[in-house]
Amino acid sequence: MKSLLANDRPVQSLYRGLTPNLIGNAGSWAIFFYFKSIVEAQLLTFHNRPTCNYTLQEGATETRRGLTPFDYFLASGISGTIITVSTNPIWVLKTRMLSSDKGTEGAYESMWHGARHLWKAEGWRGFYRGVGVSLLGNSHGAVQFAVYEPMKNIWRRYLDQEHETSRKISTGNQRQEKLGNTATLVISGSAKIVAGTVTYPYQVIRSRLQTYHADERFGKGIMGVATKVWRDEGWKGFYKGLGTNIVRVLPATWVTFLVYENVRYYLPIWGNPE
Repeated sequence: MKSLLANDRPVQSLYRGLTPNLIGNAGSWAIFFYFKSIVEAQLLTFHNRPTCNYTLQEGATETRRGLTPFDYFLASGISGTIITVSTNPIWVLKTRMLSSDKGTEGAYESMWHGARHLWKAEGWRGFYRGVGVSLLGNSHGAVQFAVYEPMKNIWRRYLDQEHETSRKISTGNQRQEKLGNTATLVISGSAKIVAGTVTYPYQVIRSRLQTYHADERFGKGIMGVATKVWRDEGWKGFYKGLGTNIVRVLPATWVTFLVYENVRYYLPIWGNPE
């Protein structure tokens, strides 16, 4: 922080890499939630598919199966894979912009300048540096939603029992209690901390793979970087910066899920005012 504030352009230094970060995050969340909802709907249909040798007794009602934590894990993992392939070039540019101060030799002046320079210097493969470890990193989102969705369902069931007469909206054959803002903050934050702690080592490896002259500085490939980190820093090296990362991602996580849950709840009401 002192180093960033001490140079000639402190504000620009503090906000360096903002453009690719905004584009990458906005695009990633939009793509993620879109495909996650599609996969979850397909899994729900699969679990409740009719079978030829299954018949209900007269007067009985069929019980629909819900999604399991593994289903949420699977849906998030598939969506994350789509995101990784489509947005990895943005994160490469962001990482390189953050690893150098604007004005220093070889530094990217902007996202677009960096894209042109990267294409000329390394070709299309340069945009996909670290994609392998990023695909492994899909476990982060998968773990996060495998924790978030079941916690949310448990909280909603609790609310259904405690507030049977509270305001609800119809969604198909289900009636869902609105997830409160405080509950959203607690549940989303808890899920993010669990996922971030469990999967953080991949972020260390990915960042080192994507920075300048990665092969010479940190080793070649995932195994090369992991071996060097273990040899030079031990297991603690894989969790370097974990506290800072949690502080960094929690505000964005809270805002994202607050907006998502509220828009998801109120949008049908706004669309059908009657």
